[in-house]
Amino acid sequence: MMRKMVGTTALAFALAVVLCAVWPAQAQDAKAPYPSMAPLDQYLIPDRNAEIALARSAAPPSISHDAKVMVLGRYGYEAAVEGKNSFVCVVERAWMNPFDSPEFWNPKNRSPICFNPPAARTVLPITEMRTKLILAGKSKDEVKESMRAAFEKKELPVLEVGAMCYMMSKDAYLTDAGGHNMAHLMFYTPLMDGAVWGANLVDSINHVSVPFPGSPLLLAPLFRGNPEPINVFLMGTGMWSDGTPAPAM
Repeated sequence: MMRKMVGTTALAFALAVVLCAVWPAQAQDAKAPYPSMAPLDQYLIPDRNAEIALARSAAPPSISHDAKVMVLGRYGYEAAVEGKNSFVCVVERAWMNPFDSPEFWNPKNRSPICFNPPAARTVLPITEMRTKLILAGKSKDEVKESMRAAFEKKELPVLEVGAMCYMMSKDAYLTDAGGHNMAHLMFYTPLMDGAVWGANLVDSINHVSVPFPGSPLLLAPLFRGNPEPINVFLMGTGMWSDGTPAPAM
């Protein structure tokens, strides 16, 4: 159980970081805040330039200025700006959460993310495929099965070493949970024990079940229980992409 692994404070942090949000399993019933997909227009950003700017805000300008930018269209992500440095910035939506997240269909979610070259080649295709399936009207079960089949048939690339991304936008809306936001980096790895990186360690002196000051890393399985065989390690940056101070974790 994630509650045992990182404790309630760590869980709250994980909730604040979207497609890495770690939610307890919850049935999609009448009490769920977002039981089904909202009308498509609620997920789209009408102003294309606004979406480009929001996507770029994920990383410092030294990175995002020359990055490729993709925006969400009615059938999937479309190239809006061609880049020069092989980074790719997009604004993900809530369906990149775990499938059992109660906010999987949250139309308010806006998650700016900027992938480095290895992640752009091997993680971004997951975002693109999931999004196309969702926008084609597929159910959660259908999307999950399609993703599983794509990995089994090697239709999706194997995760590259060094894949990571920036999520440092102060304008993101990651979750309805308190705070909505956290400036951080994410590092993608194959499935592994977080102890390999020293993640999720508790404060052994004060016996507090939180990741700090025991460890500055949190292991949040981005695709927990899902077919994508990827873990995500998160680290707060303490600053937004524009260089101003961000709240401490």
